[in-house]
Amino acid sequence: MVRYPRYATTVIGAYSVPDWYEALDRLVAAGQLSIGAMTDAQFRAGEAAIHDQELADIDVITGGEMHRRTHNRHSPPNAMLNYFWQKIPAFQGSTRPKPITPQDQDVFHPAATCRDRIGETTDLGLVDEFKMVSALTRKPVKITMTGPHMLAKVAYDEYYNDLPRMMMDLARLLRRNFRLLAAAGCKNIQIDEPLFTMSDEAEVDAAVDAINVALEGLLDDIHVSMHICQGNYAVGKEYDAQIGHRYFDTGRYKADKVCKINCSSYLIEYDMAYHYEGLLGDRQLGVGAVDVQDPKVETGDTVARRILACKWLAADQTIITSSCGFNHLPRRTAMGKLIAMTEARQILGG
Repeated sequence: MVRYPRYATTVIGAYSVPDWYEALDRLVAAGQLSIGAMTDAQFRAGEAAIHDQELADIDVITGGEMHRRTHNRHSPPNAMLNYFWQKIPAFQGSTRPKPITPQDQDVFHPAATCRDRIGETTDLGLVDEFKMVSALTRKPVKITMTGPHMLAKVAYDEYYNDLPRMMMDLARLLRRNFRLLAAAGCKNIQIDEPLFTMSDEAEVDAAVDAINVALEGLLDDIHVSMHICQGNYAVGKEYDAQIGHRYFDTGRYKADKVCKINCSSYLIEYDMAYHYEGLLGDRQLGVGAVDVQDPKVETGDTVARRILACKWLAADQTIITSSCGFNHLPRRTAMGKLIAMTEARQILGG
């Protein structure tokens, strides 16, 4: 698959969610604001996310995933899970809280329930997202998608009772949607999987197999990124605007298994980069040298130093990115971190 130029910059996906999102969501629930008006607000926030990335001169951009949520809590429609579960007929009924990390049982996600077989034909809205974002920019556009492991593992399963089977059906659904994306002209696709480290070896093996099925048939002119992180969930039972923690950073970091995924690049946290030494082959590594867990804005020098600390990583294999999404950060902070990424690219000669 195609490579990015050395030290190319890209975001992970989500951009800063405005505080007023939640106020609008409450007005919709109270019948004082139409869903159409909320949709327009989401569109305008997406425009702003694109504009910030263009101003910072990010090379490969997203729409900020703004249309996938109405607020920044982890209840529906969450940008990684509920937004997609709601589109898949097999997931039925209301959500129920589900603990999602052995580190803290009070950290939960409102999880959907799978009550039927997951079919291949559901439109997940990725093509519409690509068209919407592409109409607002001349930059290369990347579309992000939650991987089959997270979609399956966090849900309640009342049909399969077999996680690998469930992941494989999700993979076939993703494969069809990815092929539709490619046919629409999308050249940059990203899959997100944050739960590998805390999962057991056999489960991650099955997840890797499923992801590779999802990627079958994509042409060599498409750059597929695999984002692996340790979680970016916030403090407390509900999101309270505090900086997140790595609730999934427990267990063995399975870079050897990650590197069996047939993609162009792996996007990871900068302090996890050492796990990939000797495993990359000809793939690229997106070093998340901008830390979304830190409310301070890094300088370009700091970002460059974090990347150069990977002395084993060749320049033409290096992508500059953030450790995770910017959704919980104030816009000014997120914008500052974008600028630090492009300053680092200039310092490093990209």
